[in-house]
Amino acid sequence: MAKFQLHDATTAPDGARDFLAGVHKKMGFIPSLYAVFAENPTVLNAYTQLSDQLGKSGLTPLEQQIVTITASVENQCHFCVAAHTTISEGAGLDLDVIAAVREDRPIADPRLEALRIFTKKTVIDRGFVSDADVDAFLAAGWTRANVLAVILGVALKVISNYTNHVAETPVNAAFEKHAWTPKDKVEALV
Repeated sequence: MAKFQLHDATTAPDGARDFLAGVHKKMGFIPSLYAVFAENPTVLNAYTQLSDQLGKSGLTPLEQQIVTITASVENQCHFCVAAHTTISEGAGLDLDVIAAVREDRPIADPRLEALRIFTKKTVIDRGFVSDADVDAFLAAGWTRANVLAVILGVALKVISNYTNHVAETPVNAAFEKHAWTPKDKVEALV
């Protein structure tokens, strides 16, 4: 795979230096994904703007994490599953729900399970979900605006998941507690 530099505020191109410095000051480290994105400040900016917009999409923080982790599980992104689990824990979200998403198993709450299933189908079917899939999602109490919010979350994860695949982004120590390996890779090891 291609080797990508993990930038910091001293090595990043001009358009990313201040952002990385601010993240380091706030978090005490720079998430490896941001360090990779910094190679192209426009991508870093686009990702952070989309992430901000997902926060305004009408989905609660838990619902946003269900979407982003489900997409990351389906896209087999070890970095994003670990990072979003850590974010979820830090935000005090329901870790039983997060564990179900990480393990690709049903969520006990039927409405949240409908969100997980619809997100999963959106990723697997590359957006070509059936009318029956949309109807089932709406019947579970979601709206057409929520359909679009799921698509936004999936798009956000395409950017990060695919970047992590290409760059083989290492998981930061801060996220290692929630390290994750795709199920088929775990089964292959047994």
